[in-house]
Order: sequence, then C-alpha cells, then structure tokens
Amino acid sequence: MKLIGNVIWFLIYGLWMAAVHFVIGVAFCATVIFIPTGLQFIKIARYAIWPFGHSAVTDFDRHPICNLLWIPLFGWWLSLIHLLVGIVLCITLIGIPFAKKCFRLCALSFLPYGATVA
Repeated sequence: MKLIGNVIWFLIYGLWMAAVHFVIGVAFCATVIFIPTGLQFIKIARYAIWPFGHSAVTDFDRHPICNLLWIPLFGWWLSLIHLLVGIVLCITLIGIPFAKKCFRLCALSFLPYGATVA
C-alpha cells in the first residue's frame, strides 16, 4: 500500500510540491544568513515527495522564536495551500488517505522548526 500510495501521490501532488519547496530551499541556502530557513523548506520537500511510510512530528517548543518568525512570513500561506488541497481531496473516498497526508504536510509547513521527519 505504501508503494502504491507514494506513486499516486508523487504523480498527482508530490512531484511539483516537492520541487517548489526544494527550489525555494536551495535559493535560501544560496545566501549564508538564510541557510536555516532553506533547510526547513528542504525538510518539507523531503516529506512532500514520499509521505506514505514516513511520519512528521511538529514540536513548537524546541524553537519557538524561529517558528513565530516563520508563521507570518511563510507558514500561513504554505499551510493554507496544503489545507485547501486536503479539503478538495476529501470529496472522494479514494482521496481521504491523501488528504490526511496533506493535513500532516499542512502542520509541518506551519511549524517546521523543531519538527522531525522519520
């Protein structure tokens, strides 16, 4: 099930979402001062490409100041995108497992600092 879910996810949503996050992350890593921010985008891209069989756990308490800076700059609109796609996927029964991964990606996009992807 993980392989089939990952392949369908990759073709429909994962490829372009991971590519966008990765390109933004590399662009931020090109500057010295924004490397931590770029690494958070790359962390999100790593989860966005193959979410089935992996888990993302957010932890606000590990880096609260960084997360508070992230939320108004990037977190709210990234989370909104994943939330809207998740709501659209909930329309069909087949889309519900993919919607759950979108909602987990929404939480990871909202608070990436201190989050772990395993």
